[in-house]
Amino acid sequence: MDLKSNVTVKEIVSFLKDLLIIGVIVFVIRTFFILPFQINWQSMYQSYYDGEFIIVDRFSYTFLHKPNRWDVVVFRPHISEDKEYFLKRIIGLPWDKIKIENWKVYVFSISKNTFVELQEPYLSDSNRNATFVSWDKASHIYEVPLDSYFVMWDNRNHSTDSRTCFSSCYIPWTTNYAKQYDIIWKIYIDLGYFRISKFDFVHPNLWINTKPKWFSTSRTHNYDL
Repeated sequence: MDLKSNVTVKEIVSFLKDLLIIGVIVFVIRTFFILPFQINWQSMYQSYYDGEFIIVDRFSYTFLHKPNRWDVVVFRPHISEDKEYFLKRIIGLPWDKIKIENWKVYVFSISKNTFVELQEPYLSDSNRNATFVSWDKASHIYEVPLDSYFVMWDNRNHSTDSRTCFSSCYIPWTTNYAKQYDIIWKIYIDLGYFRISKFDFVHPNLWINTKPKWFSTSRTHNYDL
């Protein structure tokens, strides 16, 4: 009887030790490497959909690797307590000049000494050639500061972003740009919207196949700037 009790205690201690080790590993991974998120709202339609689960990678951006144009990132906008994180696409890099004119997006090319239209194949038909600033067709130019990024949602008709200070230009300390230190994660894996009841990836409201996308985000060709 005593022998059985000792074995049981050892098993319990071993189990708790393994559980603690697993807990520490999960904590380290979630804190420093990857983290799961669920997308809320259709701001990135049609690249990403409401309700999809994504895995974001915190290790992509270090002192050696900076965010790139077209990266889809998670960052803190600092506009309200209810909106702690935003998911957006990087359009302008530090020192870029971004112009929005005639509902299109341009970046200034130093080599060509003119603005070059950005090709954005990830936009849906309803959002292509439909980028504006508060329904204003006039030309708007943004000069991206050092260590900052100009970011926009893919769903240009139904979102707020760097064009309007994330809906908070009226607050004195707000800015049009996402600061580099506020950009925390890059999308690593898009797990899609999995319906257990149907065992498929068809979105229940949009009826679109949201099959997983691995290790990539939509990009376009390189620009000689």
